[in-house]
Amino acid sequence: MTYTQTGKEKDIINLFREDNVLAMNKLYAEFAPYLTGICARYIAEDAELKDVLQESFIKIFTRIDHFEYRGQGSLRAWMARIVINESLQTLRQKKKLPLTSLDNEPVDLPDEEPTTYGIDTETMAQLIGKLPAGYRTVLNLYIIEGLSHKEIAKMLGIKPDTSASQLHRSKNMLAKLILDFKRSKQ
Repeated sequence: MTYTQTGKEKDIINLFREDNVLAMNKLYAEFAPYLTGICARYIAEDAELKDVLQESFIKIFTRIDHFEYRGQGSLRAWMARIVINESLQTLRQKKKLPLTSLDNEPVDLPDEEPTTYGIDTETMAQLIGKLPAGYRTVLNLYIIEGLSHKEIAKMLGIKPDTSASQLHRSKNMLAKLILDFKRSKQ
């Protein structure tokens, strides 16, 4: 079997179906950076991130025979969902995902609306990483993953209103972090 540039996902799936010894290495080499980036959005500690990734890859490798290829991008999406679910499970088990209703608390708004102009991707990721786990999780699920508050609520076992308030607070806290960062660079 030859490995082609255009159908990497299908080629990798075929390697697994053929019980090719290179299958795991090809999958890992192709997708580890992407899946690490996803995991890092939820898990802040490096050692814990490595543990979550390892567990995710174990699940991917042991369940890939049940995966149904549905076109380019389907393998990537399936693996991303495994990493997200594994990350959320780890946060819940370690009780690092405190999500409570904040509807009665006043919202702290930044004095000015920040822009991200001049902030590189790595710095922005570090600022997001400073958010409490609950805020960071809802922010990622809503903005990056594109889930609705209803979907987030179901996934995290909370009310949709709690998801919305967590998102609102995370945006405000992130705005303050951005402003503080920009002020420190002046």
